[in-house]
Amino acid sequence: MGSRAVELALAGVLLFGLTVAGSAAFAPDRVGSVGDGQGRSTLVGSQGGGPGWHEHGSVYRLNGTEVEWRESSADSYFDVQRLPDGRVLAGFMDGGYEECGPYESPCTHTGVRLIDPAADGGPAVEEEFGFPVRTQSNSEIHDAEPLPGGGFAMTDMDDERIMVVEEGEVVWEWNASTLYDAPEDPTRTDWLHINDIDRLAPDVFLVSVRNANQLVIVERVGDGGEVVEVINADEAGSPDDSCTGNGELADTDGDGDVRCGDPALLDHQHNPQWIDGGIEGEPGDRSVSDDAAVLVADSDNDRVVELHRTADGDWETAWTVTSVSGQSLHWPRDADRLANGNTLITDTLNKRIVEIDENGTAVWAYPTDRIPYEADRVPREYQGTERALPRATGTDVGSAADAGVPVLSTLVVGVRAAAPWAPVWFGETQVGLTLVSLALVLAGGVLAVRDRLGD
Repeated sequence: MGSRAVELALAGVLLFGLTVAGSAAFAPDRVGSVGDGQGRSTLVGSQGGGPGWHEHGSVYRLNGTEVEWRESSADSYFDVQRLPDGRVLAGFMDGGYEECGPYESPCTHTGVRLIDPAADGGPAVEEEFGFPVRTQSNSEIHDAEPLPGGGFAMTDMDDERIMVVEEGEVVWEWNASTLYDAPEDPTRTDWLHINDIDRLAPDVFLVSVRNANQLVIVERVGDGGEVVEVINADEAGSPDDSCTGNGELADTDGDGDVRCGDPALLDHQHNPQWIDGGIEGEPGDRSVSDDAAVLVADSDNDRVVELHRTADGDWETAWTVTSVSGQSLHWPRDADRLANGNTLITDTLNKRIVEIDENGTAVWAYPTDRIPYEADRVPREYQGTERALPRATGTDVGSAADAGVPVLSTLVVGVRAAAPWAPVWFGETQVGLTLVSLALVLAGGVLAVRDRLGD
């Protein structure tokens, strides 16, 4: 092997070694210096990891930072909620089903499960409502909400609808195709990615339409639904680039526009929580009060944001969190305002759950072993319009979020999903330097082969 080849290979190895050692030495502690949190009980839905993030899913309950119990029979779990009787309602996706309808067996089912943590022999699935889907990719039931009269409201990402299910039967649905340009077959593309539903008032629901950067308030009217308000509504002539990539929204009606919200306000968000304000008017003629406020995990902006409604009907940013304990948020997917004014954040790609006070100081934290989807404090603190939760009164927490690096950011997501053991500080910079290291080693190898063939 020639000296030039050796130099290139050694340079690559040295660069990688320095990258890993230096990054590890200067990386912030992802949970910071907090106590064990005894007395704080937290319910966690873990999506898992592996290819497609559909392996090793689980639901577990924490007492402080100790796992009290865990149920892990599904490939992935999503939104979780403890019911008054102690059981847990959880969105799920799992493979290996024989009842597959139009699809080849075995297939994947998605839906909701009722889990009994106190079952004989340990936590167990007591009931399940689900149906087959074409693929594991972006077809999940992410969220379900119990209703006071029985049954539950749920999202359906496969057909892009919300629905009410009672005794195992769909009794009402609202199809998003009544508002958004629809593809010929929504089950073949990640079109809208409807990922959350909350009941705001009788027959009124807050719906997160992720790929449109919008929250939609829908009222159940007869067999269909009426849109009460769109948070982050599309402005005429505004660019739609953030909503039309990766096979998402498309101008299928040919009018030159799609319904895409401003990504500076919300960008591919998850799990909004209504914290203040009410739904006014009579059934069929609803409106939103001017004092409304909502807390959102603004995922692609790597922040948590509190939005307030103005008197002219616009929504504006009132408070943001972009970092906790010296570490920037990375694709957070849940944020809950607690009754004491603190905020519980599920920081997905940093694999941590943190509780911060109004000044942004971490008062409790837990590093997760897999990719978390959502966390609730137990007992679940109120969310809805009948009693307000505290609005943020402090200043913004952290500096402006880094927009990330195209391609490298995508690679980081893949690394953290496929290799859950990878350290959370292994980000865009580390991926980029690793690629340079590999290129140097490969270049050295190519030169060595050429030298050998030339001898």
